[in-house]
Amino acid sequence: MSHLPVAARALRRSFQIGPRTIDVLRGIDLEVSEGECLFLCGASGAGKTTLLYTLAGMERPDSGEVLFEGAPLYGQPEAVRARVRNTRMGFVFQGYFLLSELTALENVLLPALIRGADSVARAGEILGRVGLGDRLHHLPSELSGGEQQRVAIARSLINEPAVLFADEPTGNLDSKTGESIVDLLLALVRENKKTLLVVTHDTRLAERGDRTVVIRDGILGV
Repeated sequence: MSHLPVAARALRRSFQIGPRTIDVLRGIDLEVSEGECLFLCGASGAGKTTLLYTLAGMERPDSGEVLFEGAPLYGQPEAVRARVRNTRMGFVFQGYFLLSELTALENVLLPALIRGADSVARAGEILGRVGLGDRLHHLPSELSGGEQQRVAIARSLINEPAVLFADEPTGNLDSKTGESIVDLLLALVRENKKTLLVVTHDTRLAERGDRTVVIRDGILGV
């Protein structure tokens, strides 16, 4: 099983809203191959973000298990899971989540600092690779939405993770900028032989990946 970076077995997750129980994940099985670019599509509220967060160790399922690099993700203490997220996973979100008082370079460096690594040269190099070599010392407020997302992509790669998780990475961008962000993400992932899981509502963008999986009513289809 260790050759699969991410695998899910019979994942179930429900939420209580007042007297109602909403079943969001209803027995999900999924295997992601090494180096695969998988796009997860579905309507709003279909459960795609919940599934992504569960696969990434951020949202414990009610039942079932997630195997990350062959090990049960939720069978480990939270501190171990946090270390796995920091060193083996990278994250790109719709909202960028950059710290406003830090420069582009400092934002990219954060995951490395948590790990105790001195990665200034590498951070500058990655920012150059995403087209921001001349914006290292700019604050997020001095960057466009597309540039902020490029900083977020660079940050996700600083610790050389095995798997990148992206949740609606183009959701706050116009379609032209969104396409360039997906181009960049796919190029970087393939160039560095990473595995990529992307949640998107945009089926046209999803066609760019190796495989598209659709979630409907908490169940996966194609």
